[in-house]
Amino acid sequence: MPPAPDAGQSRREDAGQSRRDDAGQPRPHGAGRRAVEVFLAFLRLGLSSFGGPVAHLGYFRTEFVERRRWLDDRDYSDLVALCQFLPGPASSQVGIGLGLSRAGWAGALAAWCGFTLPSAFALVLFAWGIGHYAGLAASGAVHGLKVVAVAVVAQAVWGMSRSLCPDRPRAAIAIGAALLTLLLPTALAQVGAIVVAGLVGWRWLALPAAAPAGHRGYGVSARAGAIAIAIFLALLVALPVWAAASGSAFVALLDGFYRAGALVFGGGHVVLPLLQSAVVPAGFADAETFIAGYGAAQAVPGPLFTFAAFLGTVAQAPDAASAGWGAGWIGGWRGGLAMLVAIFVPAFLLVVGALPFWEAMRRRPGIQSTMAGINAGVVGILLAALYDPVWTSAIRSREDFALALAAFGLLVWAKASPLLVVALAAAGGWLIG
Repeated sequence: MPPAPDAGQSRREDAGQSRRDDAGQPRPHGAGRRAVEVFLAFLRLGLSSFGGPVAHLGYFRTEFVERRRWLDDRDYSDLVALCQFLPGPASSQVGIGLGLSRAGWAGALAAWCGFTLPSAFALVLFAWGIGHYAGLAASGAVHGLKVVAVAVVAQAVWGMSRSLCPDRPRAAIAIGAALLTLLLPTALAQVGAIVVAGLVGWRWLALPAAAPAGHRGYGVSARAGAIAIAIFLALLVALPVWAAASGSAFVALLDGFYRAGALVFGGGHVVLPLLQSAVVPAGFADAETFIAGYGAAQAVPGPLFTFAAFLGTVAQAPDAASAGWGAGWIGGWRGGLAMLVAIFVPAFLLVVGALPFWEAMRRRPGIQSTMAGINAGVVGILLAALYDPVWTSAIRSREDFALALAAFGLLVWAKASPLLVVALAAAGGWLIG
């Protein structure tokens, strides 16, 4: 008979097994080290991930499914499906889920910080430059950034319409949403367009049911998920009430950014009209600065939602509300940080809230039809935003239109790097300006 295994040897084997992840790969000792590992992995992606949300998801799959083997393709696809179902920045939410799976709550925060802070820091610096150098905002290079925003949003409308409006009913929903938001250019009309599109989809769109598929555990209980959803809804209701009761410009700005992060469906570009309606009409920033910052956001890696850091940095309180509570947090790096957090808080709460209930929800035909209608509606909202404020703020001459058309061709047909296109557009704006 073979000798019985030594008790110490068994303990050593168990310890060695516990230091390996679900794919059998070595795992750093302790939750703290795992969080550091998550932060460093996402920091590298935050410094190099150009190309928008779809490209980000490709980078994540290469890094975490193929190279690090933190999870398999099925688990990754299921997480992506959940985050595309939810409102908010899909790629950032996938990152939060990956960090949560790898290192718990600290890992979720580490993933967000690593992926988000590099581009946020760059946009805060750009906002600081516009604020301190009067000629920068009016320069030809910055005008080129406004022009390239036309091409970027047009590319988003083009790509999203092909995938999210593949038939006549959904195309009709998109056109209806565009007409509504063009005729009633307010934040309430945008939210109303999303609601109406969802109701129309629920009532009239028939889609095939999703096949059942289990997903990996993320360590989030049903109770924790319910609490996260309750906090999400409470903030959505309480912030506008607080803003109205206090008369504070800072709280009103927080409410606008939180609402943008909570209600945007369809990817980063769709946040543009929601942020514009929260910032420009109220006088926190002018349309010229808004579009310049949006153009600059195309030149940095990471999530497009970091545009909020730029807007928070350049924001100025209207005179009537400048004495309100929190006025010291409007503008500057503190304002940029506050708005960055405000726009991403819904993403955290929604991911944590949905994870325990996702499998039951995704199989309901009514949920699928509603989401199909909402996705078509956001294409229409983005189409309206392509005209106002993007086109109306950037295209002033034939030369501007030619530059935007060239940038669009490079993005859509030449598949050029967005960083290269932004650089060429800035140079072109400087030449024709």
